[in-house]
Amino acid sequence: MDGQQLNPELRTVGTAAVISESRPATSNARVVVILLAVVLGSLLFVALQPRLYRAFCEWTGLYDLDRPDAAPVSSLAGRPLVLELDANSHDSGLQFRPQTSRVEVKTGDIVHVVYRVENTLNRTVVGQAIPSYGPQYAGGFVKKLECFCFKPQTFAPHEVRELPVVFLLDPQLPEEVNTLTLSYTFFEVPAGNAKPLAMASVERK
Repeated sequence: MDGQQLNPELRTVGTAAVISESRPATSNARVVVILLAVVLGSLLFVALQPRLYRAFCEWTGLYDLDRPDAAPVSSLAGRPLVLELDANSHDSGLQFRPQTSRVEVKTGDIVHVVYRVENTLNRTVVGQAIPSYGPQYAGGFVKKLECFCFKPQTFAPHEVRELPVVFLLDPQLPEEVNTLTLSYTFFEVPAGNAKPLAMASVERK
């Protein structure tokens, strides 16, 4: 019998050993790839979150930030309703609230309200405020004449600022709306991306 020949059974065992040793390495590489994909996906989501939120709001009609509206002229008599104000800050280090949470107004009135913002961080924060309305369809009857939401706002470390909003309530606001909620959420704008949303919207067209 040739001494150089290996027993077929031994060759089979050796091959199986090589395969079993390579499987843990392949499995570990797959785990590393999955973890890297999760981390990169999370970073990408954080970077794109303001854009995704704006796209969602544009699709649902939650707000419009194109430009100040012209005050409509109407012969309809004004009727009273309650305006509720709300404010939120989305992980930006900004303390954000309205000076008053409830105002009695009338349709046809030009309304002035003020929001207060404080940057609680030791660094500059650039934020973009996004409005929403309750009920949602009532937003089409809020004609903004002046608003800090028209463009990104830059806040120095620990800066405190009062931001006005001036708008007219269209007299054609449906009569079933007796309480209108105006809410703003501040999102931090990533560095190098502080561009007015209206300008971005025009560039996309």
